[in-house]
Amino acid sequence: MARRRQVARRHPQRALRPDGAGDHAGGTWQEPDVAPIAFDPDDGATLERVWQLAPDPGDAEVVWAGCEPTSVWRSEDGGRSFDLVRGLWDHPHRPDWWPGAGGAAVHTVLPEPDGSAALTVAMSTGGVYRSSDGGSTWSPANRGISAPYMPGPEPEYGQCVHKIAPDAGSPAVLYAQNHGGVYRTDDAGGQWSSIADGLPGDFGFVVLTHPRRAGTVWVVPLVADAHRMPPDGRLRMHRSTDGGRSWQPNRSGLPDASWVSVLRDAADVRAPDDGPGDGAATLAFGTRDGCVYLSTDDGDTFAGLASHLPDVLCVRLA
Repeated sequence: MARRRQVARRHPQRALRPDGAGDHAGGTWQEPDVAPIAFDPDDGATLERVWQLAPDPGDAEVVWAGCEPTSVWRSEDGGRSFDLVRGLWDHPHRPDWWPGAGGAAVHTVLPEPDGSAALTVAMSTGGVYRSSDGGSTWSPANRGISAPYMPGPEPEYGQCVHKIAPDAGSPAVLYAQNHGGVYRTDDAGGQWSSIADGLPGDFGFVVLTHPRRAGTVWVVPLVADAHRMPPDGRLRMHRSTDGGRSWQPNRSGLPDASWVSVLRDAADVRAPDDGPGDGAATLAFGTRDGCVYLSTDDGDTFAGLASHLPDVLCVRLA
C-alpha cells in the first residue's frame, strides 16, 4: 500500500492521539505535527469526520479508521499516521455510494478477531463490503438485505445498513440493523436472512452483541424512517439469546413515554472481566434528548445515569 504524502499545510485538520492509551487510559495526550488522516490533493476530497476507530486484534500498532467521505484508512504506528485504503476508495462502485441522512461514511469497521487479513465494513449508503486480503480488494456482501428505494428486488449494493456487529461464536456470523430490516448472516455476508419477526419495528440504528456469549444480540427498535421514535412511545432494548429467532423486550427502568431515538454509536456493551465467560453483560446507551441509561444484568433492568445532556452521539464503556 503506497504511503500517502504528508500535506499538513493544505490539510490543516488537527487530531489528538492518546499517548500509550493502554497504559495511561487517556491520562496523557499528544497532538501530531501533521494531520494523521488527510487526502492527497489528487484525490479531490477533504476529510469531513472520523466515524470509527477500530484497533486490529492481530497487531497492537494497527488501527483502522472509517471516515466521511466514504473511506477506510489504516495506521501501522498506533494512530500517529494513516494511509488511505485505496482498494475501497478506488472501487468502481464508489460513484454510486451517496450520502445517507447522516452523511456518506464508513461508520463500522470490523477486522477479523483472529488477526487474519479479512475485514468487513458497513457504510451509508452502499451497504456491507468485505475484503479478504487486508483491504487490497473488496466485494459487496449485501445479498438478502432490502433496499426498496433501489431498482430490482435484491440490488448488489446500495443498501443503507445502519450498523453491523459480530457474533461471539464465529466471525462469519454477523447481525445488521438496516434502514428497515434486522438481519443475520452465517457466512460473512454471503447471504443475509431477516430476524425481525417478534420485534415491534424493524427500523433502528443500534445492534450490539455479547462479547463472549454466542447468539446474544440487542437492538433498539424504532417505528420507521419517517417516524424515528420508539413504537407506541415505549423506549425498549430488545434482546435475543438464540441468534435472532426470538426477542424479549426489557420492562424495567426505561420510560414508558419517550419519543426519541438512539443513534448507532450511542450504545455499547462490555462483558465481565472475571467470572464465567458467558456472564451478564453491562450495557449503556444514550438518547437524542440527552438521557443515558445503564444495565449491569444483560439489559433486564436499566437505571438512569444522566439527563438533560445535549444530543448523545456516542457512548463507550471502559
